[in-house]
Amino acid sequence: MSTVCQAIKGEYETWTQRRLDGLVLDYLFLDASFFRMHPGSSAEPVLAAWGITTDGKPVFVGLAPGSGESTDAWADFLTDLRDRGLPSPLLVISDGAAGLIAAIEQTFPKALRQRCLVHRARNVLAKIPTGMQAEIRDGYWALFDTKDLTTEPGPRLVELIDARITAFADTYAPTYPAAMKILRTDAAGLTAYLRFPAEHHQRIRHSNFIERTFGETRRRAKVIGRFPGETSCISLVWAVLDRASAGWRGLTMTPAGLRLLQDLRRSLLDPPRQLRPPPATAPDQADQPDTVTATA
Repeated sequence: MSTVCQAIKGEYETWTQRRLDGLVLDYLFLDASFFRMHPGSSAEPVLAAWGITTDGKPVFVGLAPGSGESTDAWADFLTDLRDRGLPSPLLVISDGAAGLIAAIEQTFPKALRQRCLVHRARNVLAKIPTGMQAEIRDGYWALFDTKDLTTEPGPRLVELIDARITAFADTYAPTYPAAMKILRTDAAGLTAYLRFPAEHHQRIRHSNFIERTFGETRRRAKVIGRFPGETSCISLVWAVLDRASAGWRGLTMTPAGLRLLQDLRRSLLDPPRQLRPPPATAPDQADQPDTVTATA
């Protein structure tokens, strides 16, 4: 067992130092899960990153312990990925933790940011009485149902769904002001995914892609109770996720979807430089009116 653990530790350390220059992502998902790693301490976060490449392939990108879910912790994690060559993705999907959002905007300022719709639904429903939760939940998910719309992905579709959110919040705000305040907060982050190919919407509007695997890891860790230390915890979590990633499903890339992604990549990450207007030329001296110098 000791030999196996040492081998896994070595594999993990090699994995965390690999270069990421050749990894071009359309979508980057970020999430954290909590484990008890140190004696006498409460559960601490393990930060994870995974994504979908421009070929539609899923890839496990990064994993590291975090001192918390603060801006500094997430920024250190994302900066390490960027310093090892990871280019900016087009869309970053995460929950609404303030520290995580700030770190995303700091590290990948050109990427769009999608707030996980599942997490936001939980936040809203937490402020709703039990007897009304089904109605609000169904109404919430209906806001993002676009199957009957003929509008193509893009700014116009975003506007339509934004209008639905506003109308829904206005309807229920008099009765559930706290819940509707949550819905309105960072509403723009709820609709960023609508600019991307429609066939990807169901997968990129939430960050729960990895939660089932995290749940399996927590189930195994529950038997242990508490890990002997940080290294053993991270090594086990990485081993489970690394093996599971081989079975993750990718995304279908259609010709129309690829064109849309290419257009987004150009507009977000490589926008054309704005030409400077030519400097104004001073009128020819001969065209200047004669000036008369007054003498005392």
